[in-house]
Amino acid sequence: MTKIAVIVGSAREGSYNQALARLAAARLEAHGAEVTALDLAALDLPIYSEALEKEAFPSGALALKQHLVAQDGVLFVSPEYNGSVPALLKNAIDWASRPTGDENLIALTAFRGKAAAIMSASVSPFGGLRGLTHLRQILTTIQMVVIPEQVLVPLAHTGFGGDGELKEPLPASLVDMTTARLVKVAAALAA
Repeated sequence: MTKIAVIVGSAREGSYNQALARLAAARLEAHGAEVTALDLAALDLPIYSEALEKEAFPSGALALKQHLVAQDGVLFVSPEYNGSVPALLKNAIDWASRPTGDENLIALTAFRGKAAAIMSASVSPFGGLRGLTHLRQILTTIQMVVIPEQVLVPLAHTGFGGDGELKEPLPASLVDMTTARLVKVAAALAA
């Protein structure tokens, strides 16, 4: 079974991105994936610094990396902060990209060659597009295979119904299409 981690770049209670991630996780499972939701806030990751890394690799960072190493792909669901990705998400990526044990400096075992998909929900009319553009660049730099499909939910404060489902058919169909492609590509890359 294809293993997909879901990482959300928002720890806010009532987050639209958390809601979008729940919908996407259900679609990933419907497409045959084994889903692991990773709660970045629960990992208590310090801000990355080389000095801290040399002193002692944080246990939360090591746990995150170990979870990601075991996955075939990752779905990133992230808000846009000032036109980019939130520090919570960027910091997690930075820690998980660092070598541990006998790995060389550019091993990237948590990411290299794995499939990734990106999604965003935002109260803006652009749906987090600028943040996803930066996220796509970061993920390709750490050598993930980012699928071309992506999901944007603009005006997210009105985009979800009381049942937690997306009101508009276009983003709902994009969630299904994107999760299906992620599972397919992750399985192919893991084979």
